[in-house]
Amino acid sequence: MTAVITWILVAISAILCLLIVLQAKGNGLSLAPGSGDFGKFEKRGPEKILHIITTVFVIGFVVCATLLFFLAA
Repeated sequence: MTAVITWILVAISAILCLLIVLQAKGNGLSLAPGSGDFGKFEKRGPEKILHIITTVFVIGFVVCATLLFFLAA
C-alpha cells in the first residue's frame, strides 16, 4: 500500500513542478513598492484555471504525504 502511495506522490510532485514552472513570471511580488502593478488583484482566464489546478495538486500532495506518514509509522 505504501508503495502505491509513494508512486502517486512522485507523480503528483512531477506534475506540481511543471505547473509551478508554467505560472506567469512576476506574480510573486507584484504588489511590492515600485512594481507599478498596483490594482492587479484577481486572476482571470487561463491564469485562474492554472492557479486552481495547482491548488488542487498541492492539496493532493499534502494528503498523500500525510497518509504515507501515518501508514509508514
